[in-house]
Amino acid sequence: MGLIVQKFGGTSVADAGRIHAAARRAIAAKQRGDRVVVVVSAMGDATDDLIALAKQISENPPKREMDQLLATGEQVTIALMAMAMHAQGHEAISFTGGQIGLVTDSAFSKARIQSINKQRIFEQLDAGKIVIIAGFQGVTPNGDQTTLGRGGSNATLVAIGAVLQADVCENYTDVDGIFTADPRIVKDARKIDRISYDEMLELAGLGASVLQTRAVEFAKKYNVPIHVRNSQNQAEGTWIVAETPTMEHIVVSGAALKQDLIRVTIKSVPDRPGVAAKIFGDIAAANIVVDDIIQNISDDNTANISFTVEHGDLADIKPLCDQLCKELGATTRPIYHDQLAKVSVVGVGMRVHTGVAQRMFKALADARINIQNITTSEIKISCIIDKEQGPKALQIVHDAFELGKAR
Repeated sequence: MGLIVQKFGGTSVADAGRIHAAARRAIAAKQRGDRVVVVVSAMGDATDDLIALAKQISENPPKREMDQLLATGEQVTIALMAMAMHAQGHEAISFTGGQIGLVTDSAFSKARIQSINKQRIFEQLDAGKIVIIAGFQGVTPNGDQTTLGRGGSNATLVAIGAVLQADVCENYTDVDGIFTADPRIVKDARKIDRISYDEMLELAGLGASVLQTRAVEFAKKYNVPIHVRNSQNQAEGTWIVAETPTMEHIVVSGAALKQDLIRVTIKSVPDRPGVAAKIFGDIAAANIVVDDIIQNISDDNTANISFTVEHGDLADIKPLCDQLCKELGATTRPIYHDQLAKVSVVGVGMRVHTGVAQRMFKALADARINIQNITTSEIKISCIIDKEQGPKALQIVHDAFELGKAR
């Protein structure tokens, strides 16, 4: 007898018919002899609808109250899923994040999981029931409702899988798996059969929206295989697993595009020890994720520090930068550049193959796409470009590395 954790995204539970279909998948796994835990997202566009409703009340609602509101979406789905399973003749029980003791920190809207009480889940599994858990949510040690950020149900999926030592986490969505690029932009994008945790971690952080970065971090840390599959068919999807030697034969596994970036430049920063630590310490304390940090030193003992953030963080970063500039001196000032995007290529094969950067830069240059910033790691290369050229750039680098061809 194995243990499977299945997660159904919003499109997979968008209406009563799809909820019944998802229930049948879980029941089929149980009938094969496995113990089954199901994690669900809010139905369809329910989360977006709740956000829009909140905006009608307040342009900038308190994050604590937003979490109180948004957590209700998944609570609707868990109850309906349990009803569907009962209607099909199988015992099931639904739990909110708080009811299974999924404890997070108090970073409202982007909380991190700290612990899960697995006892209540095992009690119900041992009683022969399918356990249904609300994704995307948890509670603080003080009992406040929190949410885990966009795609947070994926973090719930893998965290539950890790704590229960599941044999596999199955992530059911509306696509057939992980593709070499976004198939909505790149028409010849190809499904990847197997991809390493490190490659998926980079792709998730660089704009691939199928999995949240923290979900992949959990999977890698606890060595939990993830199978990304289409809920509307029985086809094999993409397995996200530990790296194998054969993966290095493929130089580039995928390409990604992250749009709607903001570059923040803090000009005339005093060039002395501790200033950068102060700037990024305050930003980290505000739970704002930064990327692509660049510092340039001037002749007048000052520096310009630039970094990128996602467009959704602009309202939070502006007052913080204004306050930092006041503290750092009268000449220090922030400048904001929007309409930016980041195109990237990822592959563990970069560790043992040369010429990848030159190939990418030449492809973009031949298409007359200007590169504004470059960042690299041992398995990725990223370029900041104009947002309007983002889709074209993604197609170009996808073609340059022949990612559309079968391997």
